[in-house]
Amino acid sequence: MKLEEKTKSIRFRLFAILTVSTIFIISILVIINNIALEFFYTYSKTKIAKEISADLNSYYNGVLQYNISSDIRQVEIKNDIDILIENSNAEIIYCASREMERCVVEIQNSKNVRTIYSNSNTVIKQNESLDNNYIMLISYQDNGYITFIRIPVTQIKESVKISNRILIIVGVIMAFFSGIIAYIISKKFTVRILKLNDITKKMSKLDFNEKAEQSELDDEIDKLGQNINIMSDKLESTINQLRKNNNELERDIEEKSKIDQMRKDFISDVSHELKTPIALIQGYAEGLMENVNEDEESRKFYAEVIIDESNKMDKMVKELLELMKLEQEGIKFNDTEFDLTELIKEQIKRQTKVLKENKIKIDFDDSKKIKVYAQQEYIEKVVNNYLTNAIKHCKTKDKEKKIVIRTEKRKNNKLRLYVYNTGDKLEEAVMEKIWDRFYKEDTSRNREDGGTGIGLAIVKAIMNNYKNEYGVKNYKDGVEFYCDINLR
Repeated sequence: MKLEEKTKSIRFRLFAILTVSTIFIISILVIINNIALEFFYTYSKTKIAKEISADLNSYYNGVLQYNISSDIRQVEIKNDIDILIENSNAEIIYCASREMERCVVEIQNSKNVRTIYSNSNTVIKQNESLDNNYIMLISYQDNGYITFIRIPVTQIKESVKISNRILIIVGVIMAFFSGIIAYIISKKFTVRILKLNDITKKMSKLDFNEKAEQSELDDEIDKLGQNINIMSDKLESTINQLRKNNNELERDIEEKSKIDQMRKDFISDVSHELKTPIALIQGYAEGLMENVNEDEESRKFYAEVIIDESNKMDKMVKELLELMKLEQEGIKFNDTEFDLTELIKEQIKRQTKVLKENKIKIDFDDSKKIKVYAQQEYIEKVVNNYLTNAIKHCKTKDKEKKIVIRTEKRKNNKLRLYVYNTGDKLEEAVMEKIWDRFYKEDTSRNREDGGTGIGLAIVKAIMNNYKNEYGVKNYKDGVEFYCDINLR
């Protein structure tokens, strides 16, 4: 059982991954070495042989000629090749070794020879016999001479074997040191994680005395330790309170409280979004039917409440349908070019009354036209949602309430729209959740100004369809929402 636990540990897995990766890389290098090295050697040597053959052809076609035997010998030594030249009568003009003469006869008669390249004046053959493996280039010169150039292959095979041995030795050494490094690194992390694991085990047994110690690194493990300490303190205080009430049912009550909370949250969401307006409509409609209030003013008030709640439900259903359509993604937009400045001015104009009532100052430069390319209807929804959201959360900072709308040209033919409002910063967790449908930062869910909780989800869906960036940033005295819009 101990061995099985060790093989499941992070330390063992990190060691195994690094070791196997090293062995795999060395194996790939050995395979590439076997395949590529010989091929590259053969290719480069054959290319050199062709160049030498062309030089010899140029020499014998020249007007002035001299004895170039010493030059050819230097070429042989430099490139580790053998050269034999015959004239049109099969007489040897140049040959530095009898071995080369034998190879010329062999390449013409042996059964182990295969042709690997051929054109009008050049043939390249390879002798694949085990005891004497070489490549022979046969070139027919313009003056009737025949040039034979032998390229040995046996040497490269030996070189491949030697390099393979070196790679294997290096691989073994690397695997060994990788294992040591993996062990040291994993030990640094796993010791701290195992400590946290021991603390959580004790917490599961309702022992909250031990706390996670904080290191100087202040990394993710330290933050996890801080959260465990916070959770430990909260659980301890809660369980102590429950023990006072009923020690025997301690565990059952703890589980029940969790389930009850989940159920309450669910019921709260559903009842607020759907049941509350239906109940209001039903109640006021029954009041009208039973003539609870006989005066005209009260009946008018009842009717206005019913109409108002109906409009809210209608708006929410339409927004939900719109959101569902947008969340499918891949929908086709009817994009046109329009003036974003005029659109923003129109949205600000619609909110003039609310802005004056809340004494909010709007800062927006409407002096220049900004042409964007998108479906105007959806960009209008984005601007409207950002603006209404800014108005709703705008608070006094430095003795003023302020909303700033600005634009900035970005790369890839995009324009970024910013909407800033003075107010409180958003928590990190909230900055992610605000884009979810029905999420409201205000847990009281005030029916007058709480909205439907769908607006920012629609913005997210529109931006995702356009594959444009969007988001929110915290500043010292407020919050700024942004999104990208396409230019033509």
